[in-house]
Amino acid sequence: MSAIEQLSKQYNQVQSELNKLVASRQKLETQLQENKIVKEEFDKLKSGTKIYKLIGPVLLPQDQDEAKSNVEKRLDFIKREITRAEESIKKEQSKFTQSRDALVKARTEKMRESAKAMKSN
Repeated sequence: MSAIEQLSKQYNQVQSELNKLVASRQKLETQLQENKIVKEEFDKLKSGTKIYKLIGPVLLPQDQDEAKSNVEKRLDFIKREITRAEESIKKEQSKFTQSRDALVKARTEKMRESAKAMKSN
């Protein structure tokens, strides 16, 4: 396998990993927005309003304070995961840029060599 093929393979792998990380980040953002909506709805509830939790096919009563606490914990967890995902994306973007630059450099060098060989013939 030539150096350009290896660099191209590496570039594609890094690009694939970056795409996975971005998709994961988007999924977390969706979850964050959904949980924010739930929190907003909980904030509108009057004290003592019954809340039910869907567990399998059954709706079970849940304590309002416990439900609010669970949503808060979920929001905190999702925010931490988003921060972690963003850090991973930054690292992968750096790898992507390095990989792309190395591939462009190798292809440019190969073109120069080919042009040089054509001129000398």
